This record gives sequence, C-alpha cells and structure tokens, in this order.
Amino acid sequence: MNASARPIDRWFASYSDDHRNDANQRIHVLCVPAILWSVVALLWCIPTPGTLFRDGVFAGVAMVVAALFYYRHSRRLGLGMAIAFVVIGLITRALHDALGSRDLAIAAAVVFVIAWIGQFVGHKIEGRKPSFLTDLTYLLIGPAWVLAKLYRRLGIAY
Repeated sequence: MNASARPIDRWFASYSDDHRNDANQRIHVLCVPAILWSVVALLWCIPTPGTLFRDGVFAGVAMVVAALFYYRHSRRLGLGMAIAFVVIGLITRALHDALGSRDLAIAAAVVFVIAWIGQFVGHKIEGRKPSFLTDLTYLLIGPAWVLAKLYRRLGIAY
C-alpha cells in the first residue's frame, strides 16, 4: 500500500486482508449492517433524562459522531453513511413506536448476538481473527467497508 494513501484506504486494505474469503465477505455484508442497526437500536432504548430530550437522542448523537468520522476520511463515504444512518434512524424510530423500548431492546440484543455469531463463523471459515481485535477502530471501519463495496459495485469512487 502506498504510504501516501489516505488513512481510510490503509484501513480498508488491512480490513480486506482479514476478509478475503468470499463466504466471509458475504457474511460480513449481511452481519455488519445488522450489528450497526442493533447498536443504534440499543442506544435508542436508553431512557432520556427529564423532558428536554426525546427517545433516541443517544442513538442520534452516536450516529452524527460516526458520520462525522466517516466524512472526515471520505466525503462520499461520510455522506453515504449519513444517509444510511437516517434510514436506520427512521426504521428504529418506527420499530420503537410499534414495540416500545423493552421489546425493541430485546429484538436488538437478539440481532446483535446472532450477527456476531455470524461474524465469528465467517472468521472461522476465513481462518483469520477479526480486525477489531488488533484495533477497535475497525469496529467503525466495517460499515464503511461494506458501503465501499457497494460503491465499487455501482462504479462510484469513494
């Protein structure tokens, strides 16, 4: 990898080294967004103090901070992740309204556990440990890596 490459390119190259197997990649394309949604949904269920904030404020803050992280490294990825967060937020709000905090938290926890089991199965197939075990930043890189795969498929530079 070129030493002058953007940090996001270096992260993607390293992440891709741990995700070469086609089965593992397919698992990640399904499980990473599921984990992302489940984290947002769990944050959504944190009770808000007083009447100043609405349900979901903690999820909203986390999504804005994450989108800014992505935008700092790539405008197109940042905008794409911001759109993804809006969609995730709308879905989560609708589910919260329909299910309530308790049932949404249970559903999110189940999705979280199942998706992580899928991730570890993928890494067992791959024969390599998950990237985040070397650097927690890779927990943020995974969703952008999935989006970058979509961009490449659509012929969009990131």
